[in-house]
Amino acid sequence: MNIAILLPYKENFTKAKAGAVSIFINDTNKLSNYRKNIKVYGYTSFKDEFKNYINIFIKKSFFNSTSLQYLNKFLAETKNIKIDILEIHNRPNYIDFLDKNYKSKKILFFHNDPQVMLGSRTIKERINLLNKIDIIVFNSNWSKLRFLENLPNNIDYKKIIIIPQSTSKTKISFDKKKNLISYVGKLNKAKGYNIFGESILKILDKYPNWKSVVIGDELREKFFFKHKNLKHLGYKNNSYILNKLKEVAISVVPSQWNEPFGRSSIEAASRGSALIISNSGGLSETTKDAIVIKNITVDNIYKKIKFLIDNKQYRKKLQRSAHKNFILTNKYSSNLLDTLRSSFFTKKININLNENKKLKIFHITNFNERFNGRLHYNTSKRINNGLIKLGHNVFSISDRDVIYNYKSLVDPNGKNILNNKIIESCKNFNPDTIIMGHADSVKTETLDYLKNKNKNLKICQWFLDPITKYGPDYVNNKNRLLKSEKFVDVNFITTDPKSIDFNLNNAYFIPNPVDESFETLKNYEKNPNNDLFFAMSHGVHRGILKTGKIDEREKLLNKLFNKNKQFKFDFYGYGDKQPIWGDDFINVLSNSKMGLNLSRGKPIKYYSSDRLAQLMGNGLLTFIDEKTCYSDFFTNKELVTYKNYDDLIEKLYKYKKNDKERKLIAKNGKLKYLKYFNSTLVAEFIINKTYDIKKKYYWDINN
Repeated sequence: MNIAILLPYKENFTKAKAGAVSIFINDTNKLSNYRKNIKVYGYTSFKDEFKNYINIFIKKSFFNSTSLQYLNKFLAETKNIKIDILEIHNRPNYIDFLDKNYKSKKILFFHNDPQVMLGSRTIKERINLLNKIDIIVFNSNWSKLRFLENLPNNIDYKKIIIIPQSTSKTKISFDKKKNLISYVGKLNKAKGYNIFGESILKILDKYPNWKSVVIGDELREKFFFKHKNLKHLGYKNNSYILNKLKEVAISVVPSQWNEPFGRSSIEAASRGSALIISNSGGLSETTKDAIVIKNITVDNIYKKIKFLIDNKQYRKKLQRSAHKNFILTNKYSSNLLDTLRSSFFTKKININLNENKKLKIFHITNFNERFNGRLHYNTSKRINNGLIKLGHNVFSISDRDVIYNYKSLVDPNGKNILNNKIIESCKNFNPDTIIMGHADSVKTETLDYLKNKNKNLKICQWFLDPITKYGPDYVNNKNRLLKSEKFVDVNFITTDPKSIDFNLNNAYFIPNPVDESFETLKNYEKNPNNDLFFAMSHGVHRGILKTGKIDEREKLLNKLFNKNKQFKFDFYGYGDKQPIWGDDFINVLSNSKMGLNLSRGKPIKYYSSDRLAQLMGNGLLTFIDEKTCYSDFFTNKELVTYKNYDDLIEKLYKYKKNDKERKLIAKNGKLKYLKYFNSTLVAEFIINKTYDIKKKYYWDINN
């Protein structure tokens, strides 16, 4: 495979004067599995080029377009080379020429705001790009949304992905941090340098034991802030900056313009600096561990720096969390790029389910066998049932039970045993497909080995927890998903893929499935004793409540319970009432008219726990926050949505008094859920998307 990377004209692909684009390309190329297949084409007058670089020299002519000369010279340089993938960085205005002259797969990378760049400013130009480019890559969700602004709804969203800027991650000695505040970037007003300068002078006057360093230059600006504890180092290469940031206690990125991403921010986070950033553009996407200023003023920056200086404990906490949670590494972005490149050349296995083609499926997930049937109705069982009902040959392994049962002094966490079992099982079973559900103990080395052994092997994963910044355990859940990203063909999540703020390859929404063998109750045919049912366990399958553990949902539950005494509530897993499990769970659920679907964290588009399937599937009238957007799938004749607490109360009383309407809506809800969201359809959807088989599904409204 030959990969050609075309730089913007005069982009310095050099060690001494590399900009953000060149740094990104060089860093990801070095780690790429295709590094021997990559050639970078560009023009620079400097001599210290990075590796695998071909310089395209042109003589400027007053009568000819510089861009056209540059492109023609590139065409001449590559006329005898078969280019499989052409990667174009930050020049949408090159695309018409390249589309006419190259039949290769084309990837366009945006590093700036698409709406200010030649070739993508107008709606017509952006549609033209979508028609001529195979994949368009953005470095942030903000930049992606700028591209999509005012475009028609029928565009091919599969062509649009996010691969963020990246940097290296290294061990940090936080004891070596100095009382040092940094600004890194160009010395111009758009970057907020002037505001930083005024605020830092006030800080240095107030705190004489603190110093500041400014790294950067600007041809049109001169460094004009003076203080004995302020040093201006001018332009420095990237290696110097990263090394210097190891000493920096506080780093400020005060951009006033809409940064498409923000390299200074990720570099500071990777070196464990306590970050203060503006809320402009995509800056807030660079790290979740920073103080974000919405209104950049001298006084606001001064106050935030002062706060971090005065609060040493919080400052150190912010430093450590920024470093610990940093995932935007060069390896991470390089893997995403390689996955993208590989996708063009992966041979698809053509199967036709209508011709009764059956697969050998290896399902690796947590069946909770160690809990002795306490969770016999969990989603793992449901998806497994669906695969079997489709007639596939399904071999299953419960990864966490293996780990639990095989821990030893030699293998303290049991992961080596698990991964050896998976490899041996694949040798014996020889699966067509591996489906992983929350199988984060499967090593990437194992997946790499299995992929190399069987080039036709398909691997997909499903994940049930919320994965936006508004949900609980965001960073952990995000990392769990991305861990295997390079080796996974398709991802299935219970969050709307368009709501997540990081790139996840081939991600599709799946609902929590019902299974007619599990959801057997018809509460709408009865008059149960209790009005409202809700059960939780702090999100953990513990069996008993953990002492001192507080769940944010308890505020609403307490409010309901204490202010509505005329209601018969049947709540479990909070206060002094223990969680309910197994057949006991089914028995108590059968004794309620209505059910509350309340998940941890803020409501997220399409996210729900499997509680929704259990409530609606058993014929309870179910209530859910309208911000989950489940009204996209269900009308008010099948499911009740509420705006807030007062709205919820009003509707609870309404259906408590109107039993006939309660029963009708609950019945409609169960029938619809069973028809469109059953385990067989969800399992079929997983298989069809994995093998690129086209079929419409009720919930797949965005694809």
